Parts: sequence; structure tokens; C-alpha cells
Amino acid sequence: MRALPEKVKQLLRKKVFAHLATVMPDGGPQVSPVWVDVDGDTILVNSAEGRLKDTNVRKDKRVALSVTDPDNPYNSVMIRGRVVDITNDGADAHIDKMAGKYLGKDKYPFRSPDEKRVIYKIRADRVASMG
Repeated sequence: MRALPEKVKQLLRKKVFAHLATVMPDGGPQVSPVWVDVDGDTILVNSAEGRLKDTNVRKDKRVALSVTDPDNPYNSVMIRGRVVDITNDGADAHIDKMAGKYLGKDKYPFRSPDEKRVIYKIRADRVASMG
């Protein structure tokens, strides 16, 4: 695992969409656009239990993220790493925080009553950037 460069952290703090790639059981890729957060050198992605990416990361912790700066599309970051922790602790508060960042709302408005939120904590193995 490696430390995230400060310029990568700054990009992840912006209102950027990341594309999270997970590994399907047959070894193929699956990609989802996700909201992203950073805590120190750990990348945080919030989802709901039972979604395809959730099933995939529970079986294979390897992931990749691609992020493009909305202010400069020639500034992008590609990260390969691993999910080092999967937790429900704080996941409800975290999705509300992300709704504030991405939607300007205090509460995440798209929650279904039966969903259980989860946070994937990702540590980078490789970081490449352009721009």
C-alpha cells in the first residue's frame, strides 16, 4: 500500500465522480460510477449491501478507480488497490455527508427503506496521473 500524493487527495476532495472497477466471478471487469471521499491515505466509497459491486468486493478485494478533474479533463488519476475494510459503522452518516458534497442536501434522498449502507475503505497499491 502506498501513500496518496497530496494532489490526488485534493482531486478526490472535489465534487468528482470516480469509476470503480471490481472483478466479476468470471474474472471480467465491472465498472460503476461512484461518489468518492478520502480519509488520510484511504479512499472511501459508500454503497449498499447486495449490489453487484458489493458482491464483487466481498469475493475479490482488488479494485481500480479512474477519476477525471471536472475543471480540467486532462487532469486525471488512475488508482489500483484493495478494499482493506468493509464496514456498516458510520455508513449512514457518511452517505448523508456525500449527499451534502454532491447534491447540496443534508440527507441522502435516494435511500430505499430496506437498504443497508456500507463503506469500502480502499488503499492504493499504484497511482498514476496525467496533467
